[in-house]
Amino acid sequence: MAQTVEFRARDGGFELLLGGRVVLRHAPDCPALAIARGTPDIEMVRGNFRIDDAPRDRRDLGEWSATPTGVRFDGARLDWSDGGLTVSCDDPAFDRIYIRFHAEPGETVWGGGEQMSYLALSGRRFPMWTSEPGVGRDKSTALTRAMDEAGMAGGDYYHTNYPQPTFLTSRWIAVHLDASCYSVLDFTDPVAHAVEVWSSMARFELFAAEGPKALVGQLAGRFGRQPPLPDWAIGGAIVGLKSGASSFDRLERFVEAGAAISGLWCEDWAGIRETSFGRRLFWDWQLGARSAARYPDLEARIEALARRGIRFLAYANPYLSNDAELYAEALEGGHFCLQQGSDEVYLVDFGEFDCGVIDFTRAETRDWFAERVLGREMLDRGIMGWMADFGEYLPTDLRLADGSDPMEAHNRWPVLWAEVNARALASRGKTGDAVFFMRAGFSGVQAHCPLLWAGDQCVDFTRHDGIGTVITAALSSGLVGNAYSHSDCGGYTSLLGNVRTEELLMRWCELAAFAPVMRSHEGNRPDDNLQYDSTPELLACFARWSRVHAALAPYVRALSDEAAQTGLPLQRPLFLEYPDDPALFAVRDQYLYGSDLMVAPVVEEGARARQVVLPGDAPWRHVWSGRDFAPGTHTVAAPVGEPPVFYRPGSPHAAIFAGLPKALAA
Repeated sequence: MAQTVEFRARDGGFELLLGGRVVLRHAPDCPALAIARGTPDIEMVRGNFRIDDAPRDRRDLGEWSATPTGVRFDGARLDWSDGGLTVSCDDPAFDRIYIRFHAEPGETVWGGGEQMSYLALSGRRFPMWTSEPGVGRDKSTALTRAMDEAGMAGGDYYHTNYPQPTFLTSRWIAVHLDASCYSVLDFTDPVAHAVEVWSSMARFELFAAEGPKALVGQLAGRFGRQPPLPDWAIGGAIVGLKSGASSFDRLERFVEAGAAISGLWCEDWAGIRETSFGRRLFWDWQLGARSAARYPDLEARIEALARRGIRFLAYANPYLSNDAELYAEALEGGHFCLQQGSDEVYLVDFGEFDCGVIDFTRAETRDWFAERVLGREMLDRGIMGWMADFGEYLPTDLRLADGSDPMEAHNRWPVLWAEVNARALASRGKTGDAVFFMRAGFSGVQAHCPLLWAGDQCVDFTRHDGIGTVITAALSSGLVGNAYSHSDCGGYTSLLGNVRTEELLMRWCELAAFAPVMRSHEGNRPDDNLQYDSTPELLACFARWSRVHAALAPYVRALSDEAAQTGLPLQRPLFLEYPDDPALFAVRDQYLYGSDLMVAPVVEEGARARQVVLPGDAPWRHVWSGRDFAPGTHTVAAPVGEPPVFYRPGSPHAAIFAGLPKALAA
């Protein structure tokens, strides 16, 4: 039930309260609201955006007068109703709104969708625009600078596939901007949580609770909860191989090594093309000539795997290469976005090949892609899951079938893409059985996408684009209603001589075993990089941790059922369970797996020990040694093969946790 917004006049200004907490404070000499006219300047290169603005005619709205539903300013009005605020400019030419929500000294802020670099957002500014995150994401590194020079592709700490204009604070309130336009969450001012909106109207939804778990539950209820993951997805590892028909032979090596295998993921099922970036897929999502050449008798092989309890997974995205067989069919059906001022297809350069953008604003097109591609070409052939890639690339200068502004449509594109995938599953009765996973998202994707993956991390330990960012991604996205996250085990992006090490692959196995889904990836340059079947040692490592992942399945099933009821994520920031300790608010490199298991992955190269925070007032038991540790901060030994993992001895699942060393050694 929506909570009532309370108005209170104060010192010539006013306050708005929710649940007894001030959410907005206005005074004529310190206004909470301003408006302006914007002059946007936008450039895109393969999903990397440069967005600038030159606002003019800015008005800081100080003087106000009360109305029956809110207050009026010179040029705008602020209205409120149960659970929300609406700002509207009198003149729609004023298309920039700046609003300052109240902040208390020392208040911590989280949210922003899936953030890679920071869990606590306080002190930083975060544009809300789905895009490629970039390679390196750190302007001080040579890799990031080189990628910037090569096509604006270096990124920064705030770039993300999945932004969401929602923030939570340590006063246990949350604010959500219910709009898909470009916006900015700005937490650089310690006395205000500022939001910039590129629109002449903005609706903000407000939430308040007595603690973080209830607040996260409210947000999950607002955006939609995922169905429980199927048993097969959590009961073993999904091996990612993309070497054509030989992938099936390579899978047998994993089986012979004693790995617990639930799936084989071949993203190259539809064919490949070689580019300077590396081995890319041929974007024609069907069993056509290229697929048949690369994977002969694929349907029979899929059926044979299924008889062994191994699912086959594939890949799709919402674009078609203009040299693909399906492109002609889509063209004839009117399924592509068009150029402005003409009926020509708008083509996007994806790096040495051009693609048409499927226009999901058109109902017939959504039906066509869900039925013709995902239904007939994939689900009907026995494919039980896929990477639903991309969704971030919608240009801002094309023409959409429904006449909507691409600037407004850009952020909601991943949600439309997720809806099409979910529709395909539902059409075959496969919801909760088959699984697709996405990296792109925005507000509302939670209602359609059953599983996130953290995108294309570099194959290294770097601070802003390496292995550690997948933890931050899971924790931040979980706070806004996404129960399930996982990553490319082993990383993905290998450029400019940056290649995998044995240590990285082993550490990523340790991390991936303690996620709802464990799935490996060969990366963008598989021939240049170590793979899990490159050496007996790496193969044995993957097998060991796949067994640990499988041994945790009963616990993960209980967490998954809990998520379906409450919306709580499986991987949780420490403060979610221990909200009274501010020292936990910014911890981003360890997490609670449910409430009973503490996981502190090693994400620094060469580290053989790490600090671990054990919260609460009861002992925690070290999984590998059985030794009990008192609450507090400890330096814990962490040799390769023994990441710091602890459990509550009184947990009803303690027997599962105590059995993990046996699973590891089997």
